[in-house]
Amino acid sequence: QVQLVESGGGSVQAGGSLRLVCAASGYPYKNGSMGWFRQAPGQEREGIASIDSDGTITYVDSVKGRFTISQDNAKNTLYLRMNSLKPEDTAMYYCAAGNGRGWFFLAGIGIDYWGQGTQVTVSS
Repeated sequence: QVQLVESGGGSVQAGGSLRLVCAASGYPYKNGSMGWFRQAPGQEREGIASIDSDGTITYVDSVKGRFTISQDNAKNTLYLRMNSLKPEDTAMYYCAAGNGRGWFFLAGIGIDYWGQGTQVTVSS
């Protein structure tokens, strides 16, 4: 049984930093892609960062240069380091895993598993 469990969310002021963690169990980590999505109130869920099985990383423009996705294969853990946070980054953040790649993955194609989400709130 695959489980994705996020942690690390919280409340910060604009300009601050957070690191999200996704602990994956039961997932064939080395054969698929993993990534981060977010959903703000009243908005659709959007993919923001992904990492493919070959290490290819994709970011949406809104987080490029501020967020860094990384993984520790030995620990089956995915990270999202978020710097220079803005109020518009406020959302529920979800970890996802599946066979989609790159922009297809960020579009929600080929997602097989979702975490339960962790809330990030950025105040101005």
